[in-house]
Amino acid sequence: MGSLLEVRDLHVAYGGVQALRGVSLDLNEGEIVTIIGANGAGKSTLLNAVSNLVKAQSGEILYEGMPLPAKPYMVVAKGLIQVPEGRQVFANLTVKGNLAVGAFLRKDKDNIKKDMDYVFSTFPRLEERQNQMAGSLSGGEQQMLAMGRALMSKPKALLLDEPSLGLAPIMVQEIFKVINKINKEGTPILLVEQNAHRALEIAHRAYVLEVGQIIREGKGVELLNDPVVQEAYLGTKSKTKSQNA
Repeated sequence: MGSLLEVRDLHVAYGGVQALRGVSLDLNEGEIVTIIGANGAGKSTLLNAVSNLVKAQSGEILYEGMPLPAKPYMVVAKGLIQVPEGRQVFANLTVKGNLAVGAFLRKDKDNIKKDMDYVFSTFPRLEERQNQMAGSLSGGEQQMLAMGRALMSKPKALLLDEPSLGLAPIMVQEIFKVINKINKEGTPILLVEQNAHRALEIAHRAYVLEVGQIIREGKGVELLNDPVVQEAYLGTKSKTKSQNA
């Protein structure tokens, strides 16, 4: 597997607050790579830096072996597509209108209808609600729409920021099933996710981010069975201790 995205010694600060401290990671072709960590660890900052929505103080981000394009829309045009935390759909547009926005930069107009059909086959609820205003959808449906909009951009890689946040368990299951499907169909995914257990289960590799630094990395299954990760992020050990108390 070749490396699609390379982050090297990345430092990002907001004012006087250091959000990322020398972060390095890779996303290879065909992979799901998960980033887990506590709130405030810098996970969203990392994705925003990769999307060029925030500027790095120092370090390097290479995409397809080249430095990251200078503007966020250029990053999108290159096929590196982020689904932001909180969905951020266009509430006053229909479902179909939101999906059309995802294809705004595309030149291959003949294939847009085919890709919209693909989105509808992946998310049948969106097809049912295609003429409904996005603001009237449930949280889970809005998450589907945000992911569908990203797919309309013809991603070479997807950056998913907390896709299961605030969703009911049955919807979480559906979202993770779709993440797996998209990946198996060939799209690499960099996944930031607060549901560490589910994220590590589907990850080929994973990184643990703590106070802006990578403190652990490895295969998803390795970190899933790592006692330190279990205690800090999965609650496994603490649960066992409380049962034995």
